[in-house]
Amino acid sequence: MAELHENQELIEKVILVGVSEQDGDDAEDSLMELAELVKTAGATVVGTLIQKREQRHIGTYVGTGKVEEIAELIEQTGATGIVCDDELSPIQMKNLEELLDTKVMDRTLIILDIFAERASTKEGKIQVELAQLKYRSSRLTGFGRSMSRLGGGIGTRGPGEKKLEIDRRLIKDRIAQLNRELKEVQRHREVNRAQRSKNQVPVVAIVGYTNAGKSTLLNRLTDAAVLGEDKLFATLDPTTRILELDGNQQVLLTDTVGFIRKLPHHLIEAFKSTLEEAKYSDYIFHVVDASNPQREKQMHTVYETLDNLGVKDKTVITLFNKQDRRLDQEPLHDFRADHTLSISAIKEQGLDEIKKLLAELLRENKVYVERVIPYNRAGIIQDIRKYGELVSEEYLETGIEIKAYVPMDVYGRL
Repeated sequence: MAELHENQELIEKVILVGVSEQDGDDAEDSLMELAELVKTAGATVVGTLIQKREQRHIGTYVGTGKVEEIAELIEQTGATGIVCDDELSPIQMKNLEELLDTKVMDRTLIILDIFAERASTKEGKIQVELAQLKYRSSRLTGFGRSMSRLGGGIGTRGPGEKKLEIDRRLIKDRIAQLNRELKEVQRHREVNRAQRSKNQVPVVAIVGYTNAGKSTLLNRLTDAAVLGEDKLFATLDPTTRILELDGNQQVLLTDTVGFIRKLPHHLIEAFKSTLEEAKYSDYIFHVVDASNPQREKQMHTVYETLDNLGVKDKTVITLFNKQDRRLDQEPLHDFRADHTLSISAIKEQGLDEIKKLLAELLRENKVYVERVIPYNRAGIIQDIRKYGELVSEEYLETGIEIKAYVPMDVYGRL
């Protein structure tokens, strides 16, 4: 009788490799984050190595002695590959693969892999494939025999996988086609932005480090039903929802893709239109995981990314989230923020304070008026409701007595 074998999905076992170029850098923290990325991508970490050296080796990322050490660790642990904490050059990838006779990946490839799995909208899929192809086009020689690794595993997922074995000319053509498609999507996004500006509805962009709780906050404030998991990059595609405030005021809340240290250049370029939601917003919610010991470094990464995108002169409201999970009692500061609040989105703590603060900020740009509007001009009250805040209205013999906060253009007509 034939022996039965269970088909089990192969879980990749990898070794993490990093380089610490100076004392006091964040190499260890970065490697811990890489471990979370690898876990999110579906692999298991079986070992870690950090080499201290003045600069990364131009040919093999780490020194030749460390390469031998990695080879021994691969044999001991049965690892199926290694993941380096920085983006490898084509020659580094090729040399490491030949010397170690194993699958070689880098931080960028892992992030691209996660993005490929998580993208769900047309725009998201185009952006991910574009980033994948740009990354791979410069590494056609670097991938070596891994170019045919379509058997599965990390680095083979996503819309770009079926294009792995095409030549540079075809990749170039595909990139040009994707750029055309992306420009069309971006035009549509710009039309939406123009419409929002015309309607004078204020926009609040939610930004923050990945897994800080942005989607959970959007869900709790607006019942958006966006996927919110305790994972890195749980959601990629931006979602916009209306938030109702006191006085019939409305704002649009837009969730954005999470930031992370060493965010690949290919992704920043591909997702620029999405990330620029912050650039065209009126206010910014900067969501911070207050329970994370690395919150200061994460905040720095977020502001650095915003600076690179040209986001400036915005009112920033920093929300120190996950207070329910916080263990330390250190004071929380964000000196670049205009306002700070401590909240727990999952427990719905501090949400009323957020709405109250937003309502106050909206009033700052409006003029308070008390008027009696003649009945033959009652139509202007609809504009007050739409663009301002109608505090009260009372119907008198002479007209409608109102108390309201109105923008300057409506005030001029009053």
